Amino acid sequence: MPNLPNAVLWSIPAFVLLTVIEIVSFLIHPDEDEQGYTGRDTATSLTMGLGSLVTNLGWKIPAFALYNVLYSLTPLRVPVLWWTTVPLMLLGQDFCYYWSHRSTHRVRLLWAQHVVHHSSRNYNLSTALRQPWTDLTFGLFYAPLVVLGVSPAAVAFCSSVNLVYQFWIHTERIDRLPRPVEFVLNTPSHHRVHHASQGGYLDRNFGGILIVWDRLFGSFTPETQRPVYGLTKNISTFNPLRVATHEYAALGRDLASARGWRERLGYLFHGPGWQPGRVSPAAEPTADVQVAA
Repeated sequence: MPNLPNAVLWSIPAFVLLTVIEIVSFLIHPDEDEQGYTGRDTATSLTMGLGSLVTNLGWKIPAFALYNVLYSLTPLRVPVLWWTTVPLMLLGQDFCYYWSHRSTHRVRLLWAQHVVHHSSRNYNLSTALRQPWTDLTFGLFYAPLVVLGVSPAAVAFCSSVNLVYQFWIHTERIDRLPRPVEFVLNTPSHHRVHHASQGGYLDRNFGGILIVWDRLFGSFTPETQRPVYGLTKNISTFNPLRVATHEYAALGRDLASARGWRERLGYLFHGPGWQPGRVSPAAEPTADVQVAA
């Protein structure tokens, strides 16, 4: 099995340097329309990011156990060739990421883990570091890559590259890029829409590196008005533990009040805005979908 680097760990110095540069840019050229940085919010984002480096080690154990079983069973093997197969692996991983990311917005149990990343009302490079401390997908969305012969190490490498790419798009300091770039790649403009909490911006632009998946599968929305960041029902805490668990607590309260297994399953697997007796949020306008306690 190839020994591939963890792009996230190698990029930490760059994350720190770019964040400092962005902070300085706000000090030199403040913009009253941009939130910039606030101390407690930034501290929470950094704490969530550092915590995720530790907690993710535990969540990766079942994922890699699954990958190793699948890799031992499949007869296929894809060699790691930097200028041929690695770009194809990255393409395949990005496709799987799109569906994984989309599911974390459309299934409340998975939204409970992902809501952490959307909980800040600021949008800056530190927001990129506000990562969940849980992962209930257990790597299942990337299992097809392993079945096709991509080694578990290569899957992990591609995932780390995808995560590193998304760091720089968490900023308001970069406006729209040239049209060909905006058409193909995920950019700050596209990702600002994804983090917005208003109207037709909800549950849009799920792509990681590429935005073409959203264009192909009907989830793309361009940035046409200034985003309002955060949740449709914001939390008022900077406590990292509460940030990491508040939606699990809300889900637990709903499960406790449910009348029977049909409602319990509805709360778990319908969209975050689902309530008994209502049409499934999947059939409703996306403006009613993304709700968090």
